[in-house]
Order: sequence, then structure tokens, then C-alpha cells
Amino acid sequence: MSIDRKLVTKNAYRITKIRNKTALRVRVPGGHLEAKYFQIIQEVAEKFGDGTVHLTTRQGFECPGIDFDRIPEINKMIRPLIESLGLDVDYGDGGYPAAGTRNISACIGNRVCPYANDDTTRIANSLEKAVYPHDFHFKIAVTGCPNDCIKAHMQDFGIICLTEPQYDSKRCITCEACVDNCKKKVTGALSVKDYNIERDIEKCIGCGECILKCPAGAWTRSEEKYYRMVIMGRTGKKNPRLAMPFIKWATEEEITQIIKNTYGFVERYIDTSLPKEHIGYIVDRMGYQVFKKEVLEGITLNPKALVAEHIQWHGYHYKTDMQFNHEGL
Repeated sequence: MSIDRKLVTKNAYRITKIRNKTALRVRVPGGHLEAKYFQIIQEVAEKFGDGTVHLTTRQGFECPGIDFDRIPEINKMIRPLIESLGLDVDYGDGGYPAAGTRNISACIGNRVCPYANDDTTRIANSLEKAVYPHDFHFKIAVTGCPNDCIKAHMQDFGIICLTEPQYDSKRCITCEACVDNCKKKVTGALSVKDYNIERDIEKCIGCGECILKCPAGAWTRSEEKYYRMVIMGRTGKKNPRLAMPFIKWATEEEITQIIKNTYGFVERYIDTSLPKEHIGYIVDRMGYQVFKKEVLEGITLNPKALVAEHIQWHGYHYKTDMQFNHEGL
């Protein structure tokens, strides 16, 4: 059977190891899906696939065992799933319009978790509308606090929700619960002075642990929402590494525009001789200063925002950084 592999993968179907079989990839921004849509996924899996559904690491679904010639029928069936994305595009019954930019994943956020500083599902859906559909291979994740349950440090763009703790000295009983907790679990950003708590803004990472620990309600979350963005984390065969901080105390508008500007950066510098090039390798090739200049173009940052002057990514290269010996020889 002759198929257009590029078209199939763009339409969110996977090329599998089983001849003449494909797998549908269902997009679920933020990992949050209304229960009514599960019936559609079940029907696709049982009627067209092998009756199973795989939960992906990016919080989507894959339905394997599908014949390629059934794709048009399936695309019509999954239209409600695509419409649930709320995209301002005319997709008709053609299925997903792109698959390059991966599903934007998120932890459960402050809809459920007491540690989360913001609604991660809302942010993921907002970013979805800002960047999708697109063919460039971007991986984006949103985590509600620096605990980073979603593993934002393994993404091209990891967005970490912060709060700027607000202190009410009139409610403080100087029990030092917040100070002890920050010293043991975080960065030691709090100290006692004249029976009041002082916060070292250089050490504070905006996690909100002090707010959760205070028995008197002297600490509260800020009304303003802030974010730290870590960039260019990756796995893979060449140079796996953790993402590093690019900007902190940024607004949602700022991080959204930075990501949108990066699409232009990639379009200008991507190596088109390759079937796919990871963003991080483009940044490595062009240099961090070029990347920083171009993705901040046209953005007026808020007064609190801080951008990394330099970034040196860690990680390892398989051959040069790894030495093994045969034990016992």
C-alpha cells in the first residue's frame, strides 16, 4: 500500500512497526478532557483499532492497529475532539491540522492541588490557541509550582507558576514555621528580624511553601501571577540535558510572546536538510545571545522580570562524557 508518510504524520497518525497499520494520536491540552469525549476514543479503538488505548507521556491518547484506508472515516468521527480545542481555524472533516508542536502538557494545577500557584489547564489551553496548529517540533509543559510534577525541565519550554508571597506583619505570631520550612525544603529565603519575617527576594523562588505552612494566615499569594520559564531541556541520542532558567517573574503575556517569537527564530535558522531538528540544537548552533535577542524582540518586559545573561546547559554526550569499565576484569 502506497502512503504519503509526511501527510499521515502531519495529520496526527503514527507510522508504526506493523505493516499497513497506523495509530491515531489524540490531542489533550493540559491533560484535561471532559468525560463525554472518552466514548469517541473508545469507539475509534474498538471499531477501527485493536481495542486498546495507550496513555502517552504527553497526556494524550494513542489508538493503535488502524488501517490507513480508515483514516477519512476516523477524521470525521473525531471532529468533536478537535472542536474541543477551541481553535480559530477551519479544519472541516480533515482531522488534526498538524502534529509537529506536541500536546501541551500540564500538572493538575490549582483546580485541585494546594501547592499549585495557578490554573495550569487554563494556561495550557491558552498556549494551545496561541501556537497550534504548527509543524515545528516544540514541546511545552506547564507546572503549577516549583515541585515540577510535570517535568517542565525536560521540555523545550517549561513554564513554572510562581507567586510573590505577601506578608502581613499584623497577623504574624513569629512562630517561625515558615522560616524553618523554607530552610529545610526550599532555599532559606526567610529570616527573623525584630520579631518580623524578612524575605530575601534573591533567594525566593516563588513556590508558596511559606503560605501553606503559616498557621496564622500572615502569608498569602499575590494577586498578580508570575512565571519562571526554563528552556531547551531534552532527551535523545546526542546530548540529553535539563532545561535551564531563561526568565523569571515574567507575566503570562510575556512567556506566550516569547514562545511565539521562537517559531520565527526556528523558521529562520532551522537546518532544512534534516527531517527534524530539535530547537535546542538550533540554539546551540546560533548561540544563546542570538536566540535571546530575537525572541525578546518587540516585548516590553514588566519591571520584575529578570532574564538570564548567559546560559550554560549541562547534560552529557554519550561518548565523550561516559567511561565504563568491565567490573571484575
